[in-house]
Amino acid sequence: QVQLVESGGGLVQAGGSLRLSCAASGRTFNTYLGWFRQAPGKEREFVGGISWSGSARYNSDSVKGRFTISRGNAKNFVYLQMNSLKPEDTAVYYCAANTDSYGLGQYDYWGQGTQVTVSS
Repeated sequence: QVQLVESGGGLVQAGGSLRLSCAASGRTFNTYLGWFRQAPGKEREFVGGISWSGSARYNSDSVKGRFTISRGNAKNFVYLQMNSLKPEDTAVYYCAANTDSYGLGQYDYWGQGTQVTVSS
């Protein structure tokens, strides 16, 4: 079992920055942690993820160069630094854990989500 708690969401103006945090606990060794987001009326979207060793990948061109995923030295914290935010980044952001070390297959554990709202 892995427990995940996100924090750091809020309201920000376009062009601003936010840093989301995810605290993982339980059986976290070698887990792959991912960030997802879901905007109203849209399907959940994979934003990116990071391995236990700190290798990160990003899903789409829409976030590359603006979002950075990192993992704390203690490995149980993962961060999503979001810069140059746009209104279309507005969504509920979720942290999720995948027991596959490469992040393949499904994510079995999810946090409760944190709302990010970007005003124009």
